[in-house]
Amino acid sequence: MVEAARRRRALDAAKAAGADALLLTHSPDVRYLSGFTGSNGAVAMTNGQTALFTDGRYTAQAKAEVDGLRVVVGKGSAASLAMEWLIQRKVQRCAFDAGQTSVAAFKQMRKSVPSGLRRKFFLPANDLVAKLRQVKDEGEISRMKRAAELGCRLFDGILAHLVPGAMEIEIAAHLEFAARKAGAEAMSFETIVASGKRSALPHGRATTSKLPRRGFITMDFGVVLDGYCSDMTRTVHLGKGNKRQWDVYHSVLEAQNAAVAVVAAGVSCGDVDNAARSVLKRDKLAKWFSHSTGHGVGLEIHEGPRVAAKQEQKLEAGMVITIEPGVYLPGEFGVRIEDTVLVTEKGCEVLTAASPKAWIEL
Repeated sequence: MVEAARRRRALDAAKAAGADALLLTHSPDVRYLSGFTGSNGAVAMTNGQTALFTDGRYTAQAKAEVDGLRVVVGKGSAASLAMEWLIQRKVQRCAFDAGQTSVAAFKQMRKSVPSGLRRKFFLPANDLVAKLRQVKDEGEISRMKRAAELGCRLFDGILAHLVPGAMEIEIAAHLEFAARKAGAEAMSFETIVASGKRSALPHGRATTSKLPRRGFITMDFGVVLDGYCSDMTRTVHLGKGNKRQWDVYHSVLEAQNAAVAVVAAGVSCGDVDNAARSVLKRDKLAKWFSHSTGHGVGLEIHEGPRVAAKQEQKLEAGMVITIEPGVYLPGEFGVRIEDTVLVTEKGCEVLTAASPKAWIEL
């Protein structure tokens, strides 16, 4: 079973960090190790024993989703139930993801630990499972390909709705309705539709602003299929564009293609970022590129690795990342082009390749 192998790797990582147990409460980690998708869940592991903890609302759901793993149903928070279970098994040091645990939740967890053990019981191990999740297996890759393919179809379908006077929120609604009709569980994040001068906002959420007669429209969106996210951005132009708009668009496109071209196992994230940034620097646009070149995608829309300047982490085959350079000229316009890319041993596979990136003028 896939989850069983993942649990073994997770516990091995916790032991390597100096713990004899591992407690996970972050929903994507819980799903990754157990298959459980409920909102109140925790996974605890120690000495070859593993259990999923939840409450009575999820009795049937846990039974349906979790296989080969003990399920404990109780009252209250799943983390508190898990802590009681760990103490009963005489755990001395438990690794947990401090970066995903609130202060209030941690205080509640500490109450379950005998006072004599509290000082050394908890071992912060940030992103321990998140790091394992960075490299996707064949099943995950298959799901992500389907999600990316759906995103491409949605882009094809939205073009007919891009007409002057339509509101940005109408475009977002068309996208999201089409996504749901096609089987998406949800959108990966709040859909971005930014038009005209608002396209210069890197995260311009859709508003009641109307699409201009002439100007750019940036659309950044993704869907969730079987738990896995897609992510893509396309920028199109309504009406006839001018030379400046054409030049900026094609600088961003060249930067994006340059970054995609260097993606391969063993290449540093910083080198990928530099490939994009160098093109924009050559064209004197680099100062208007205000964010990193990309990020990992999976059960969460933003995962490791971070594809940014000076990031020394090496890409590994099986990682799925975005490549999304942009140029944002305040008060004028902005352009961003984004693909989701699977890292392979010798290069990469663009999962959103079915969607055109060439200049589109409507």
